Amino acid sequence: MNMKVIGKYLQYLRKSYNYTQDDLAGRLAISRQAISKWETGATIPDLEVLLELSKLYGISINDILEPEITQQRITDFEQISTIPQEEIKEILGEFDRNSLLLALMGASPELNNFFKRIFPEINDEMMMNRIGRVKVEQVEDMHRQIVALINLCAMDRKDGRDGKSGR
Repeated sequence: MNMKVIGKYLQYLRKSYNYTQDDLAGRLAISRQAISKWETGATIPDLEVLLELSKLYGISINDILEPEITQQRITDFEQISTIPQEEIKEILGEFDRNSLLLALMGASPELNNFFKRIFPEINDEMMMNRIGRVKVEQVEDMHRQIVALINLCAMDRKDGRDGKSGR
């Protein structure tokens, strides 16, 4: 469960129903700031609010916490290099550097070089030594999370939304 992906998905759902953060806050009797925190991935809704959201959007709580994102843009982590550098840098900025490096542990040399061009400030050798050994499942999970976020951003753009908070 990645809070950034959940947050982006909650934002996508809200916008799909043409709610502003204020509208949704009113419907749920909570603050707009709470919704903002969910959508940035700082927190997730508590169980009672998740139940209300699932009723409002006609989906299960599990669908919110583990969204199945349709493949709008890419189907595989290695396809990241097909996205313009500025756009991918903005999307990947949602992840901390250790998460990105974890994902790169399972990437091709070409994709590693692509990342080095986008994030030249990262000392990848030093950080990878600090991360140490990881399980293949952790790398694959990070790949899935990054691909999901990229596809969520594509869904948001495709539906004519520009990524603004919708306050």
